[in-house]
Formats: sequence, structure tokens, C-alpha cells
Amino acid sequence: MDSTGANPQGIVVPPVEGVAGGGTSYGWNDGGGVHFSNSSLRGSIDPSEVSTSDLVHVWCLPSTANVGTQEIPSIHLEPINLLAARNERESVQIAIRPKATWGGAGSAGVVQVQCSDLTSTSGDRLVVGQSITLRRVVSILGVPDALVPLDLPVSQINLAPGETTALWFSIDVPSAQPQGQYEGELFITAIKAEAESPSQRLVKADRHQLYLELRNCLDIMESVEGKPSDEVVERANSVTTSLRRVLLSPVFSELFTDNGPVDMMDEDVISNLSVRIKLNLTVWDFVLPATPSLPAVFGISDTVIEDRFGVEHGSDEWYEALDQHFKWLLQYRISPYFCRWGGNMRVLTYTCPWPADHPKSDEYFSDPRLAAYAVPYSQAVPGNSSAKDHLQKEIEILRTKSHWKKAYFYLWDEPLNLEQYDMVRNMASKIYAYAPDARVLTTYYCGPNDAPLGPTPFEAFVKVPKFLRPHTQIYCTSEWVLGDREDLAKEIVSELQPENGEEWWTYVCLGPSDPHPNWHIGMRGTQHRAVFWRVWKEGGTGFLYWGANCYEKATVPSAEISFRRGLPPGDGVLYYPGEVFSSSHQPVASVRLERILSGLQDFEYLQLYTSRYGRDEGLALLEKTGMYLGPERYTLEHMPIDVMRGEIFNTCRS
Repeated sequence: MDSTGANPQGIVVPPVEGVAGGGTSYGWNDGGGVHFSNSSLRGSIDPSEVSTSDLVHVWCLPSTANVGTQEIPSIHLEPINLLAARNERESVQIAIRPKATWGGAGSAGVVQVQCSDLTSTSGDRLVVGQSITLRRVVSILGVPDALVPLDLPVSQINLAPGETTALWFSIDVPSAQPQGQYEGELFITAIKAEAESPSQRLVKADRHQLYLELRNCLDIMESVEGKPSDEVVERANSVTTSLRRVLLSPVFSELFTDNGPVDMMDEDVISNLSVRIKLNLTVWDFVLPATPSLPAVFGISDTVIEDRFGVEHGSDEWYEALDQHFKWLLQYRISPYFCRWGGNMRVLTYTCPWPADHPKSDEYFSDPRLAAYAVPYSQAVPGNSSAKDHLQKEIEILRTKSHWKKAYFYLWDEPLNLEQYDMVRNMASKIYAYAPDARVLTTYYCGPNDAPLGPTPFEAFVKVPKFLRPHTQIYCTSEWVLGDREDLAKEIVSELQPENGEEWWTYVCLGPSDPHPNWHIGMRGTQHRAVFWRVWKEGGTGFLYWGANCYEKATVPSAEISFRRGLPPGDGVLYYPGEVFSSSHQPVASVRLERILSGLQDFEYLQLYTSRYGRDEGLALLEKTGMYLGPERYTLEHMPIDVMRGEIFNTCRS
């Protein structure tokens, strides 16, 4: 999976063949091997006596950069300056590359990374480990993609000789976080590989002193019964002071979550030899809506979960596993649905594995982060009732709920012929018998191939709404069909009847291919993020992605990830099982999933701007900044993104 390995000749290897957007976008330089060494450091090196800046290059890159192992260092280390709304996540990357070797065999050395909280002048705080996270970027097929969580506030990272290591630094700003300027620091320190922690260095005298402090606290509070209240308060204050002193002692420095008393750790962690990165964050008064403006529904294969994690369909462990995946994906402004495919691309989709009369159903569907939910046409878990009775009961219960407006039925994936289109009609008719206001979603990229609806494939494609009406309300089309012709979107929309509740959604899958926006591994970072710029510019009102965990079958959670044959690398896989990388059971996000979140957040910025100044001005802003002009004309650099966001901040803040 990780293609890095021993390379005694120092040959620089390009990315895996066939992965789009390779070459220098991963720091691969075709001018021969590039070596960064510090010739002034000879012999054995003690990192406690040498400035870390003499041992490693450290530099920062935007979240849209693909930072491979041969990324070339930047000369300057600049402070990190970020802008974020409330209820928004902003990320940046920190790259580290050794100049010298101070570690053991096969290792350049170990660095310790520590981050402080971010604090404002008014005392407000963004806490490490809660609002601030750090992950290591791990290569998949030789391309940086998996984001493996690191411990905070302190992590140790082993550096490989001649290779760049990238860290993904994220800040999640809570919805109620006060606006203002927040500052903090990140410290990178070269250490000995077997460096002892402060707790390991405690001598007997130190332990005895801690014992006396804690024993004294117990003695003070054991005799409070019957004492006057003012004396009890005094004793409690004394104990509080003593306990605070104990917690701030070096033995607990590894467990600090406050990170305020940095000075107390100077000797142990944050020495004058560290590389310090200044962190500046502007939090502004815009709050991203809890419910996304764009319903983005993403599939999760329940069969993949069953196979890899060994859970039986319908068992307690099965419900627990699906619940974990659902809740984890909600943080990405995604509305998940579970799915399994039948013959000829018939698909069973459901957002909640529990039936509508179960308390979990309301919990799922009432969550404000969920913009849309799939109602199963047949039972997700077989029960005693017939399919017809089950469908009727589900609909009757859900129609009484305020969240029914979020509901949709996704029955068939990309029907190809008259028989399959007729199947969609028949199933939709049964649904409408119980709920005339139900919404049926149909994905398609062509009309029926055995009964052309027009003289050309595109004309036949455009006529699908007329052909399917009234058995579909959400017409979900492939972006691949449009190619680079944005004007064709207008022809699609012109065939719809929005006054009758019809909508136009889009999707990507194995197509469109490079250079169009999509989420394949190896595409540029802005190419990943641009998927939702395209949706906004073309005027889509929703988006669907077929699968987020659809890798090849495996029966062990820690089994190596294999992408499905015949699909571009990464298609259908946006996150990985945590067990592949560590003992953690939490899913591991890809950099592509983080860029999906960023694109959805950009969508909200553009919605805000349009609500103030109109859609024409929003389109003009995209063109003026050069961020996105079309599926083959969007920025390859990060700067236009910051310019767009900065312009919206300057014009829309209170």
C-alpha cells in the first residue's frame, strides 16, 4: 500500500503509473536525485545540543497541496495564517524533511511535535485535542492520501532518510466560538530515539514530594464534617491550589490538555533548540449552517462492513458498526446512506438501519446535520411483515414527522433500457400510492438504449425527465455527460418543472476523468475541491456519490486496502479502516474527503455572498479571483481560494 521503501542508490521515483496529475505535483523532480544534507554536522549527533533547524527542514503548505515523500523543501518557514467561520474546519499541512541523521539504523531521527491551544486576547480558547487535531499523511499507491491520527498535545514521529513527512493540521471552530484573533504555536524538536518522558525520569525524592502533596489534600478534606461553611470553603481552596500544583508538575506534562503553562515544560519539551511555527487564526461572525445548503448524499456499502469486520447482517454488532460509520461521516457535511446492489444495478438504499418506529429513526432523521435521508423500498433487515406492508408502515410513520421533507427513495442506479426504466416506474407507483408527495431519485447518464428518445445520445439524455415523469422528482445526472460544455446544463434544467418539485442533482464516479473535477487518487488538490465549485456554478441543488468505502472484499479489518479492478484508483473509497494503520477502530479519512469538506464549506461561502449581492455577483467573484471558470479552467494553485474567501469575509462580515 505504501510504496516507500529502501532505495540505496538515492533514485527519485515518480508516482505510480496511470495515476492522473503526477509528475512535479508530488515534488518529483525529473532532473535527477535532489539531496539535502548538512555537511557541517559530522559524526554522532546529539539533538539536545544542536538546533533542530540544523537537523530538519520545516515548511508549511496549503491543504490543496499533494505532499509526497520527495517534496522539495521551501527556503522560508512562514507563520500559518488562517481564516475560518464558526462551525467550519480549516486545515494546513506541515512538511518535515531531515537534513542530517541522528537516529538509529534505517532512521534519520525522531522529532517531537507539540501544539499549544489557540487563545484570543479576550481569553477565549480553542483546545488541543478537541478543536485542534493533527494527522500524519500516509501514501496509498505511492500517493499521499490517508490521514492517520497522531496523539496530542505531544507526538513523536520517526523520519525516514531523504524523505519528506507531511502532517495535516486541522482546526474545528465550534458554532458558538467567539469571533476574534486567535494565536498559538507549534513546536518541532529533534530528540533522541529513546528519549525518556519526564515521568520516567522522576527520582524517588520527586515521587515522595508528590505523595506528601496528595496526602496533605486528603488530610485537609477528611475532617470537614461539622465545620463552618466558610472554613470548608477555605479548605477546599487550599486543596484546589495544591492539586493544581501537582497537575502542573513535569510528571503530568504528557497529559496536559490546557497547554497554558508552556514555561514549565521548557526543559523537557520546548527548548530553545525547537523549530517554532506561529499559528494565527481569524474567526469571523459567519456561522456555517448546521444543515448543509446542498444535500450531498454518499453511499456506504453495508456488505463491505459485514465482510471486513465479520459482523452478521442484523446482529447487534452490525447495528453498532453501521451507527459508527454514519455518525463519523456526518462531520463532513455529508448525508450518508447505506446501500447494497442487486442485479442489473438495482440498489437498496437506507439511511437508518432501524425501522421507522424505532427511537433511533427519529434520532437519525432529526439530526440537523443530515440534509437528506434515503427511505428503503424494502426491509433493510428482513422481518415478519411482507414487503408491501413494511413499505406502507414506514411511509405512514415518516409522513407524520417534520423531517419527512428530507426523505427520498433511491431505487435504481443508472437504468439503461426500457425494462429497467419500467422497473423504476413500477416501484415509484407503489410508493406514490402511500405518499403522493414522496420524492424518487434516479441516477442516469443516458436514455433507454433500446428505445432512443432523440436523434443523438445527448438529445435522448435530455429527454429523460419527460420520459420518466411523474415517476421521478430528483433527476441526478452524471457530470461526465456534460464534458466541458457548461452550457449543456441549461438544456437539462430547461426540461425540468421546479414548480412541481423537480430538482437537478449531479454525481461523479469513474468519470469525468482528468482534468475535470473528481476525487480519484492522484488528481490535484484543487481538482478534488472543485467538484462543489462546479455544482454551485452549474446550479445543481443536490449531489450524490455512489460509495465511500467500496474497496475490494476482505475478511480481516487490518487487511491491506485494494481498490476495485476496472475503476480509477480511489473511485468509491474516501476513507479507510483504522485497523489498517494502527489498533484504532476509528475510520481514517483521506485527504480527498477533507477536500470534499472544504468544497462544501466553499459552497456555503458562495451561498452567503449570493444572498447579499445576487447570483450574478457570485459568478463574477469566481471569475475575478480565477478560482473556477469551468471544468477545464480552474485554479491549480491555492491562492485564488484564499482570495475568494477573503473577499467574502471583507464584504459580508458584520
